[in-house]
Amino acid sequence: MSEIKRLVLDVLKPHHPNVIELSRRLSAPKGVTGVNCTLEEVDRETESVKITIEGLNISFELIEEIIQECGAVIHSVDSVSAGKKIIEEVETPQDSHR
Repeated sequence: MSEIKRLVLDVLKPHHPNVIELSRRLSAPKGVTGVNCTLEEVDRETESVKITIEGLNISFELIEEIIQECGAVIHSVDSVSAGKKIIEEVETPQDSHR
């Protein structure tokens, strides 16, 4: 099975833990080399966060478990990169019409 190299997640979380603590927790598992948490939207009781995780062999199940332990939920998996290396998206002429 191919190893996951990058995950981009849309996550809904409570205000606590904050994005600093969430990032620290998500960066701890073996195989994770970097985490980026970007606050997208703040509501009265929740925050929408875009989370990008990169690594050599990311365990989606472990990442999901950590997110749930923080009282958060994954709204969607927006992008996944797997295999021997990360392939960046390439813009095509069809993309400019959107």
